[in-house]
Amino acid sequence: CVAEEPQCHWLESFPVPIQPVYGAQHPPLDPRLTKNFIKDRSKANALPMKSKKASSFHEFARNTSDAWDIGDDEDEDFSSSSSSLQTLNSKVAKATAAQVLENHSKLRAKPEWSQSTLSDMPTNCKVIKSSSEAQLSRTAEEACVRTALQKQQSLPLRPVIPLVARISDQNASGAPPMTVREKTRLEKFRQLLSSHNTDLDELRKCSWPGVPREVRPVTWRLLSGYLPANMERRKLTLQRKREEYFGFIQQYYDSRNEEHHQDTYRQIHIDIPRTNPLIPLFQQPLVQEIFERILFIWAIRHPASGYVQGINDLVTPFFVVFLSEYVEEDVENFDVTNLSQDVLRSIEADSFWCMSKLLDGIQDNYTFAQPGIQKKVKALEELVSRIDEQVHNHFRKYEVEYLQFAFRWMNNLLMRELPLRCTIRLWDTYQSEPEGFSHFHLYVCAAFLIKWRKEILDEEDFQGLLMLLQNLPTIHWGNEEIGLLLAEAYRLKYMFADAPNHYRR
Repeated sequence: CVAEEPQCHWLESFPVPIQPVYGAQHPPLDPRLTKNFIKDRSKANALPMKSKKASSFHEFARNTSDAWDIGDDEDEDFSSSSSSLQTLNSKVAKATAAQVLENHSKLRAKPEWSQSTLSDMPTNCKVIKSSSEAQLSRTAEEACVRTALQKQQSLPLRPVIPLVARISDQNASGAPPMTVREKTRLEKFRQLLSSHNTDLDELRKCSWPGVPREVRPVTWRLLSGYLPANMERRKLTLQRKREEYFGFIQQYYDSRNEEHHQDTYRQIHIDIPRTNPLIPLFQQPLVQEIFERILFIWAIRHPASGYVQGINDLVTPFFVVFLSEYVEEDVENFDVTNLSQDVLRSIEADSFWCMSKLLDGIQDNYTFAQPGIQKKVKALEELVSRIDEQVHNHFRKYEVEYLQFAFRWMNNLLMRELPLRCTIRLWDTYQSEPEGFSHFHLYVCAAFLIKWRKEILDEEDFQGLLMLLQNLPTIHWGNEEIGLLLAEAYRLKYMFADAPNHYRR
């Protein structure tokens, strides 16, 4: 996957359609970053205890839970300082000595372990002459097993990632899955959704703090404008729109092999396996085929923008939410071949139409030169300069451009910075907020940036800042963190959205 990433300096010119968008693990190759990194590595090898930049980088690596780098920084930490290794060896030696003395005292305290018994016992412990010896043998075997397990665990192997994007694990604090308050909210949603004409304003109000999993699929369809508020029209609308989508498939999908569409389809085909690579659901061939059809049909029907890297990420929340309507267990490990063809067709069509509704509001993010993103990044810079001048000046001091980290925040709607469960929760609010994806997202990005102000101010070089901003440690975030982020974003919007004189210098 890394080898296939195109190496282009995307910051030196305006992005164009089918533009590479780098993930958190693959930042753009900036000459200053590469130069500083090589320089710092050479200094670190010469003076491991005095290299300020190298130590700050290692400190950041130890505190970061990047899924691609788990298991690597441990070896790096051991090799970075001989004193730390000596300290570790000293602690291990003391602990081992203490354990040996403790075991020896226990043996001497046991009356049945006479000197003659010990002398009769073979060194290999294969012959057992008493129940006491049997106990010792079992203890020795258990010790051997523990030692073997410890050795095995100490091997520098990549551990199995504890699926970061567990959609069902909505609460990072371990709270009960359904409290009394949540049951009351769920009942309120069901009353709204079952009414003859759903009050969409009330539904948005209820959805802002999050939508219960049980009613999220139909709520998202309504909030995105895909389903009508009138109950009687919903079934016919779904049937008509699903048939219309598969009509597009019959009409356009075979043209993917034509010369003028080959570049678009080839780029989609390359990007799909890179979409959430740590989640088994998205690595299934059938799911990847569904995503290819959705993205190709959207690109054909929107020639002004075509396909741009990053749009592939926007399908995943819809697909997961609509899949959860038919799956009770954790969807991230679910085998979609267990579903009927009709169910898969429904999920595919609904994902296409809801993604299309989302992109209709932010399509200027993906047209030629992506002017929407350019404007939003500039607006973020102006907003941060008013919110936190110290952070803004810190970026200027070390020549960090907002485009170097915020381009992806706007292009992928923070999906590369957050676990999928957090994105789904975030989109509950985006769909209930007026112009959530196009306007409110700016304030979420500002709140997200200021959330890390301490870590940002602690970094005192270009390399450290860029590495931090492209690998923010949000791997264990849940509903609580997203709720606080959204509250701060709403406060910023309330203060600055309707006050342009305060918004600009």
